[in-house]
Amino acid sequence: MIGRLNHVAIAVPDLAAATATYRDTLGARVSQPQAEPDHGVTVVFIELPNTKIELLAALGDNSPINAFLERNPSGGIHHVCYEVEDILAARDRLVEKGARVLGTGEPKIGAHGKPVLFLHPKDFNGTLVELEQV
Repeated sequence: MIGRLNHVAIAVPDLAAATATYRDTLGARVSQPQAEPDHGVTVVFIELPNTKIELLAALGDNSPINAFLERNPSGGIHHVCYEVEDILAARDRLVEKGARVLGTGEPKIGAHGKPVLFLHPKDFNGTLVELEQV
């Protein structure tokens, strides 16, 4: 059901500093910051030959990243994103198998302009999983 790894998301307390580390220290190609108000984050994508790294920073006081950064003040891996061909079929199959979909269970449009869903970390060995339809 799942396809390739789309990205690994890292929550960071300082987006500009994290971007500079990837760009200037590691020599990576980085995108411009992109505000995602529907998700409460600002993102920067690090382009790698085989996948992407998504740097996440809180956008506003109600950002879901705030609680994560309170527990992990230096930041850290927030979630992994896998590609799926049909997000609704994937959701229905996962729910049938007992997985919990976060939020309303309906896909939202993610940072790549494609439908995404998040799955409860307790159902996936403590890892928050994002599914993105490709």
